[in-house]
Amino acid sequence: MTDREPDALPSGADAVVVGAGVIGAAVALELARTGRRVVVVDKSGGVGHGSTSASSAIIRFNYSTWDGVATAWESQHCWARWAEHLGTMHGPGLAAFRRTGAVLFDAPGSGTSEVIALFERAGVPYERWDAATLRSRIPGIDAGRYGPPKPLLDEAFFSGPAGELGALFTPDAGFVDDPQLAAQNLADAAARIGARFLFHRTVVGVLRREDRVAGIRLADGTAITAPVVINAAGPWSGAFNRMAEVGAEFTVGVRPLRQEVHQVAAPACQGDTTSSSPGGAKTTLGLIVADVDLGTYLRPLGGHLLIGSTLPACDPMEWLDDPDMCNPHPTAARFDAQVTRAARRFPLLRVPNRPTGIASVYDAADDWSPIYDRTDLAGFYVAMGTSGNQFKNAPLAGRFLAALVDRVEAGHDHDHDPLRYTGEHTGIVINLGAFSRKRPMAEGAASRTVMG
Repeated sequence: MTDREPDALPSGADAVVVGAGVIGAAVALELARTGRRVVVVDKSGGVGHGSTSASSAIIRFNYSTWDGVATAWESQHCWARWAEHLGTMHGPGLAAFRRTGAVLFDAPGSGTSEVIALFERAGVPYERWDAATLRSRIPGIDAGRYGPPKPLLDEAFFSGPAGELGALFTPDAGFVDDPQLAAQNLADAAARIGARFLFHRTVVGVLRREDRVAGIRLADGTAITAPVVINAAGPWSGAFNRMAEVGAEFTVGVRPLRQEVHQVAAPACQGDTTSSSPGGAKTTLGLIVADVDLGTYLRPLGGHLLIGSTLPACDPMEWLDDPDMCNPHPTAARFDAQVTRAARRFPLLRVPNRPTGIASVYDAADDWSPIYDRTDLAGFYVAMGTSGNQFKNAPLAGRFLAALVDRVEAGHDHDHDPLRYTGEHTGIVINLGAFSRKRPMAEGAASRTVMG
């Protein structure tokens, strides 16, 4: 198993991946498949123990860019064929993709018309629902238009609706039932073909040989030499870049951002629905709802709901200087705001007095799009800025980095001739230049949301 310590620390490798979250594990698997000796290092105690384990693990396709939609749609096919993607047999030890469908409210600023054009280009099935269809398909929902989102203490928060909303429904969306297990599955698949995982190991230095990376140094003094190092350190990725003295050429920055996801009992309702609690009581929600009108998203979890934020402009951002200083417990203020917003959409939802849920740290890029790229330090690559909307794309992130390492190390100039990746399942061509560290931050680019 990948969480067992090796008999001896490796002194050398073909590639070192720093970070054993879902992205780092996916990168390790794809690099190992190219025949490289891969070592993965993480300061935590196991695979996916950081922000991955706090992910809502939603698989959706509504992104604001073509390459975002194309990546998510190709990735969904990997999740739907998870055992095949891993190269293993089906079994109880694998995470599972739950196909529930997802609803995106057609609120101002949701970009629904632009998303539909991208869906049609990619071949993503969808349906347009009006308010009446919403009410018939999701009993107990309020289809009122309340946006833009407001703080809970705003006197206008409880004002009546200004009309009604329709929605965009994608039947092939869903969620992965155990995000940490999904990362473990990737790591186990990588380990079966030779990748080694080191835990409770802190990286304190980056080795150089002339103008290229030469490996890493650990806190215990161990040096692991390698001609390739991949930064997949999640919320610590910015600090790791600074340690390596890379990033001066980046046009996009990343920062650690504390976020909360709350869990509450799903409301009961009358009528046919698509979800039941363990006790058999019908609940109002068996699918995913992205509600930018009120600033929340909801995901079913048995007889409960996971409620997260779409980070509306009215809510303060909780940026952190040090991810290790994150308070892991939900706060009353954020819990009340998010769950009360959800209760506006589902009036039968009860808002408990005590906050329940988890808090973790996002690795947030300035424009909420990831950076999958090389750097100006030869051999040093990054898979960063991934939090908030890239769990679903982990299978492709691994393949993107493997393609970059293969081609760039062979002399290809990705900066001037961006690589293209053709999806194995969809045949769609994805321009990896869309995830460049040097991409232009044109007017409006930074206004993208956590939705991507």
